[in-house]
Amino acid sequence: MRKMRLFINGEWKEPSSAIYIKKLNPSTGEIYGEFPAASRDDAMEAIDAAYSSQKKWERTTSVDRSRILFRALELIERSRNELEEILIDEVGKPAVEARQEVDGVIDQIRYYAEFARKITGDVVEGSKPERLIHQYLVPYGVVLAITPWNFPAGMTARKVAPALLTGNTVVLKPSSDTPFTAEWIVKKFELAGTPKGVLNLVTGKGSEIGNLLTSSKKVSLITLTGESGTGQEVMKSASSTMAKLILELGGKAPFMVWEDADIELAARTLMWAKFWNSGQSCIAAERLFVHEKIYDTFMSRFLELVSKLTVGDPRRNQMGPMINEAQRTKVEEIVQNGLNEGLKLAYGGKRPLLNGPFSGGFHYMPTVMEGKDQSSSVFREEIFGPVLPAVKVSGSFDEMIDMANDSQYGLASYLFTSNLSLAMKASEYVKFGELYVNMPGPEASQGYHTGFRMSGQAGEGSKHGIKEYAKVKNIYIDYSANPLEGEVIPPYGESN
Repeated sequence: MRKMRLFINGEWKEPSSAIYIKKLNPSTGEIYGEFPAASRDDAMEAIDAAYSSQKKWERTTSVDRSRILFRALELIERSRNELEEILIDEVGKPAVEARQEVDGVIDQIRYYAEFARKITGDVVEGSKPERLIHQYLVPYGVVLAITPWNFPAGMTARKVAPALLTGNTVVLKPSSDTPFTAEWIVKKFELAGTPKGVLNLVTGKGSEIGNLLTSSKKVSLITLTGESGTGQEVMKSASSTMAKLILELGGKAPFMVWEDADIELAARTLMWAKFWNSGQSCIAAERLFVHEKIYDTFMSRFLELVSKLTVGDPRRNQMGPMINEAQRTKVEEIVQNGLNEGLKLAYGGKRPLLNGPFSGGFHYMPTVMEGKDQSSSVFREEIFGPVLPAVKVSGSFDEMIDMANDSQYGLASYLFTSNLSLAMKASEYVKFGELYVNMPGPEASQGYHTGFRMSGQAGEGSKHGIKEYAKVKNIYIDYSANPLEGEVIPPYGESN
C-alpha cells in the first residue's frame, strides 16, 4: 500500500495532525494508499514557505526557470510508465487514456518551458514628447493551484508549469481522490532542482484547510479546476484579499449533428466526446442534438458503437469506473430522475455485471437516453458520467444553436456539418469558450481554454493563458531637460 507525505519548503514531512486518509482504487474498491490530512498549521507553513521564497525566485531569469522545467520534463519522459500506472490505479483510466494524459503532460510542460524568451512587455508613448511608459510583466507572487481528480496529471502540469515560468511560487492542493499523481509530479520537479519553497504540496480535506488557503493574504492568485459550486465558494473566500482568480468550472457541452453531417465521423467522435474518462470531463458531450432527417440513422449507428464498448478492468477494457461511490450514486440518481421525467432509456442505465476483483469497483454502463425536449434535469444539470441525453431537432439551424446555447454553462461545444457557411455561422453565435467543428477535442496547449457563464472566468493554455499568471506593471519615465515644463502644478510651498 502506498503512503505519501506533505512537501513543504523542500522537505517531505509527516502531517502535524498525524492523520492519514485512505484512498481507494476505483476499479476494485480496494485500498490503494494513504495520504496526509494536512492541518491548518501545515497549510500555513506551506504558504509561508512559498511567500518567503518568491522574491528570490522572481529574480531568477525566465531562462533559468525554464531550465528546471526542461529537466523536470526529461525526468517525466524517462519514467512516464510509472505515471501511467498511477493514473490507471488512482483514477481508473483505461491504459490508452492514461498514455494520452501523460502525452499531454509532456506537451504542456515543453510548451511552457519554450516560452522563456517569448514573454515580453511593451514600451508606449507618454502624453508628451520625451516621455515613455514601460509596461513590464511581473509575477503575482504566491499561486494556489487547486487541481481536480479527472485529469490530475494534465491539470497539475497546466497550472504549475506556467506559474513557475513566470516567477510565481506555488502551493499545490490536489483533489483527495488523486493525491498520488500530484506527489509523483512534484518529486520530478524536486529532482529537477526546484529551489526550496518554490513548489509545495499539501493534501487533505478542503473542509479543513480550504478556506485558510483561499483567504490567505499571502496568496495572490488562485487557479482552480472543479465544480461551479466550488468555484463560487472560492470566489467568496478570496474576496477578502482580492486575489486574482482563474476558474475552469462545470460544463454541459452540446453535441450538434446537422442533416448534412458525416454520420460515421460524428458517431465515432461522439464515442470519444461522451465516454472518454467515463464521461468525467468538463468538455464531455452532455447534450446531443440531431436533425430529424438523419436522427434514426445516426442513433442506430451510435448505439451500435455504444453496445460494443467494454467496461471493467481499465488495463483490458475501453471504459473504466467512476472515481468513487458517491459519483456513481449521483449518476444513478440523475438517470432515475430522467426516467421519472419521461425520458426513454435507449441503452445502459445500470451497473455492469463483473466478476472477480473488479466487481467491487465503481463501474457504470455507458448510457443513452432520449427525450422530446431539454426540459428534463438530465439536460440541465451537469452529469459528469457516462450518460448522454439525446433529442431530435426538427427546426432550423438557428433553432439548434438556440437549443445549444440554452444552458447555464458555456465551456465546450461540438458541431458536425459539411456546410462551411453554417460552421462559420456557428463559430460566431455559439456562446461557448470552445467549438470543435467536425473533430474531437481535447484542447491543445496552444489553445486558450476558457468558459463562459457558470463555466468560469479567465483561462489557461496558449500565450493568453501564460499571461494570466503575470500582471502588467507600468513605469512612467520622463527624460526631458525640464520634466515640469507645461505642467499645471500648484505652487506648493510658495506664496501666490
